[in-house]
Amino acid sequence: MFEGFTCARQNEQCWNRRFGCKISCTINGIMIIIMNMINCNIKVGDSSDFSVTEEGGVYALRRLSLVGKEKAVVVVYAHDLQSKQIHNACLLSLQVKPSDATLTQQVPEILFPWRSVVVRGDGTLRRAKRDWVIPPINVPENSRGQFPEDLVRIRSDRDKNRMLRYSVTGPGADQPPTGIFIINPISGQLSVTKPLDREHISNFHLRAHAVDLNGNQVENPIDIVINVIDQNDNRPEFTHTIFNGSVPEGSKPGSFVMTVTAVDKDDPKTANGMLRYKILSQNPQSPSSNMFTINNKTGDIITVAAGLDREKVTQYTLIIQATDMEGNPTYGLSNTATTVIRITDVNDNPPEFTTDTFFGEVHENRVNVIVANLTVTDKDQPHTSAWSAVYRIIAGDPTGRFSIPTDPTTNEGLLTVVKPVDFELTRSFMLTVEAENEVPLARGIHPPRQSTATVSVRILDINESPEFSPNPKSIKLEEGLPAGSLLTTFTAQDPDRYMRQTIRYSKMYDPANWLEIDPVNGRISTIAILDRESPYIKNNLYNVTFMASDTGIPPASGTGTLQMYLLDINDNAPHVFPPEVEMCERPDPNAINITASDPDLTPNAGPFAFELANRPLDVRRNWTLNRINGEYAQLRLRIGSLASGIYEVPIMITDSGNLPMSNTSYLRVKVCQCDHHGDCVDMERIIAAGLGTGAIIAILICIIILLVLVLLFVMWMKRRDKERQAKQLLIDPEDDVRDNILKYDEEGGGEEDQDYDLSQLQQPDALEPECVKVGIRRLDERPLHHDHQYPLRSAAPHPGDIGDFIHEGLKAADNDPTAPPYDSLLVFDYEGSGSTAGSLSSLHSSSSCGDQDYDYLGDWGPRFRKLADLYGGEDD
Repeated sequence: MFEGFTCARQNEQCWNRRFGCKISCTINGIMIIIMNMINCNIKVGDSSDFSVTEEGGVYALRRLSLVGKEKAVVVVYAHDLQSKQIHNACLLSLQVKPSDATLTQQVPEILFPWRSVVVRGDGTLRRAKRDWVIPPINVPENSRGQFPEDLVRIRSDRDKNRMLRYSVTGPGADQPPTGIFIINPISGQLSVTKPLDREHISNFHLRAHAVDLNGNQVENPIDIVINVIDQNDNRPEFTHTIFNGSVPEGSKPGSFVMTVTAVDKDDPKTANGMLRYKILSQNPQSPSSNMFTINNKTGDIITVAAGLDREKVTQYTLIIQATDMEGNPTYGLSNTATTVIRITDVNDNPPEFTTDTFFGEVHENRVNVIVANLTVTDKDQPHTSAWSAVYRIIAGDPTGRFSIPTDPTTNEGLLTVVKPVDFELTRSFMLTVEAENEVPLARGIHPPRQSTATVSVRILDINESPEFSPNPKSIKLEEGLPAGSLLTTFTAQDPDRYMRQTIRYSKMYDPANWLEIDPVNGRISTIAILDRESPYIKNNLYNVTFMASDTGIPPASGTGTLQMYLLDINDNAPHVFPPEVEMCERPDPNAINITASDPDLTPNAGPFAFELANRPLDVRRNWTLNRINGEYAQLRLRIGSLASGIYEVPIMITDSGNLPMSNTSYLRVKVCQCDHHGDCVDMERIIAAGLGTGAIIAILICIIILLVLVLLFVMWMKRRDKERQAKQLLIDPEDDVRDNILKYDEEGGGEEDQDYDLSQLQQPDALEPECVKVGIRRLDERPLHHDHQYPLRSAAPHPGDIGDFIHEGLKAADNDPTAPPYDSLLVFDYEGSGSTAGSLSSLHSSSSCGDQDYDYLGDWGPRFRKLADLYGGEDD
C-alpha cells in the first residue's frame, strides 16, 4: 500500500457494465482498490510504481517521491482474457498529502462517463464512448450538521471548453417529497437540506443532467443513488403486549411452548435491527425459578425443567425483554412484553371413590329408580374429559338389572334399576363398581385401589298384583249356549309367596252382559244366550275382562282377558234382498233378480231355495219365481201390466243348514209409470214413496213452535197496551179542561208547591207548536243545561187513576237533577193562548183586593173532589 495520497472520489464504486469489473476506493490516507473481475485481468498502466493483486488491491512498489506535485493520475485497465481487448477500468486521481499534516475533508466528485480505450488491430488506442454506473452515496440519517450539507460534486469534463448548467431530478428533488436535495447549477454541488429518516425513505434515486447555456444536453443523464445509512433510533416493539401460550402438565424438558416476536424499524441487516431475547422474570418460581428458557434469536420458549403440575400451578407469567444491537446492554435499546403460559390438564389423576362401600335399597318391580349416588373425587380440571367419570359394574349383576349413568354436573354415579327385581327371587345384590375417566390415564399412571368400590342393594317387598295365567285365555264354543252354562275356570296366582292373602274375582268388562264369574273359585258361566251375530262380536271373537284382587294392605289387583271364539250354528233364517224393488207398469224386460241375506256362515247359509208363497192366491197368478243359482232367483210378471202402486210379494227362502231354516219374507214392489229410459216419472211414484214418520213429526213440531211464537207476541202486545192505558187519565174530551193547563217548571215553595208533571193532564194534540216552549226559568239559574221538559204522553181512550200519575210525577221531579231548589224566585214565560178560563188581568187592575170575592175558588166541584182532598187544606 502507499501513503501520502488521498482518493479524490470518496466512497466511489465504478461498475463496468460490459465486463463486470468493480473498483472501490476508500479514504483513509491509503489508496485501496478492490476489483471483482469476470474473465478479466487487471493491470496498472506503464507505471512501475504500482502493482495490482488478484484480489484487486493496488499497492505501491516503492516509496514515491512526488515533491512539487499536487496530484498524480493512475490508470487501471482491464485485459479481457477471451477477446484480448484492453479497456480502461477506472481513472484514479491521487492528491499529495504531507505525512505530518492534517487531512482536510473534501467533497468527492462524480465525473460524467468519458471515453474508454480500445486497442486497434495495428496496436494503437482509440477512445470510445461508454456508460458508468455511479456508486451510491451514503448519507446517515438524523444528521445534526449544518444544512444544507454538501454531499457530492457532479462535474463534466466538458466544462473546460464551455459553461455548463447542472440539475437533478427525481423523488426528493423536483418530485415529492421535494426540496430534500438541491444542486448548485454552476458548480454542480449536490446538497441535502434536512435530516433524513431511513425508516421513512431508505434511499433516493436521482438523475443528474448537464446542459449548456442554450439548454442543449451535453452529457447523457447519470443515475445517482443516495442510501440513507441507518442509526439505532428505534426501540424493538413486540407484536403483542401479552402473549398467551400453553403447555401440557408433566411435559419433559425441551418441550416447545410458544414463540414471542418483536420487530425493530431499524435496518435488520445492521446491528441496529438485530434483536436478542431473554427472560427477565418468572412468576411463580415454583417448583424452580428457571422452568423455561428462550432462544435469544428466534424467541422460541421451551421448558428446561421437569415438574409442571397443573394441580399445583395453573399458569406462569414471564417477562420477556428484546434488545437490539445484538443484545448489547450498553448501546442497545430494549423493550419488554408479558407472556402467560397456561398449564393444560392431562389425565394424570384417576377418579377415586369417597368410600369403599355404598348402600342402597329399592322396592321390587320398580324400574328407572335411583338406588344410590356414588361419589368420586378427581383432581383434574373439572368438566373436562380427564375429570368426567364413567362407571361400570364389573361384578354382581349378571342379568343387567342395574346401570350407572353419570351426573354431568356433580360427576356422581347414579345407580339405577333398569329391569324389575323380584323380592321372592333375590332379596339383595352385592355389586362391584369401577370408575374411570372418559380418556385414558397418562402414560405411567395406574388406577389406584380407590377406583373400585362395592355397592350393597337391598330389595324391599311390596304387595304385588295377582297374575292371571295364561293371559289372555282363549276358548272355543258354539253360539246359542243357554244361560247358566259353565264355560271355564279363570284363576290368578298371587306372587307374594310370603304373604297369606286370599283372592277375589269380579267382572270388569262384558259389553253384551253374557257372563258371570264366581268371586271365590273363578268359574265362568253364562247368564244369557251367546249370539255370534251380535254387534259386539268382531271376527267371531268376544273379549271379556275379569279382575282379581287380593286382601293385602294396600290391596292389589290384576286383570285378565278371556277370549271366546264362537262357532256358528244355523240359528238365523234367510231374508229376501233387496227388500224393495221398482218396476214399470209395462215392464220390458219384466224380470227382477233377487237374492237372500243370512247372518250365518257357510254351510249354514247358502245355497238357498226360493219359492212363492201359496197365499194370497193372486200372487202366483201375477208373478213367477225362477231359480238362477244357489244365490239368486228371478221374479217375473206373469201378466202384461200392473196398475201403479205398491205390491208386497211373499217369498219363502230356505237355507242349507244341517237343520235347514225357512222364512217367508215380503218383497216390496213399487209399480210406476216409466219414461223411455225405464225410470219412474209420475207423481204416483212420489206419493207411493210417502213421507217417513220422522219427517212428519218434524213438520208438526215446526208448526207448533210457530203458533206458540205468534201467541206469545199477541199476548205481549196486549199487556203493553194495558200498562200504557193504566198510566193515562182518560175522560170525555168534551169536558176535559186539561187542554188549557200548560207545562210549568217548579215554582218552589212549601209542600203545596210540589213539582208535578202537569203535562200528563193536557192533550198534546190540542197544543200549538209554540206552546211547547212555555216554561219557567229562575233568575239565579246558570244556563248550563236546557230547560227540563217532561215527556209528553199521548191521550188514552179509557179513564185512569189520577192519584197514580201525580205520585209518579212527584217521584220524577224529586229524582230530576235539573229541578230548581224550593223558595226561589221564578220567572214565568208566555203561558200560551186558547184557554177557556176567564182572563186574570183583573189581578193587575187598579181595583183593590177588597173589591174581589174569592170564595168561589174554595168550591172545586165533583170532578175535582179527589184533588180537593189532596190539596184543599187550610192556608196554614
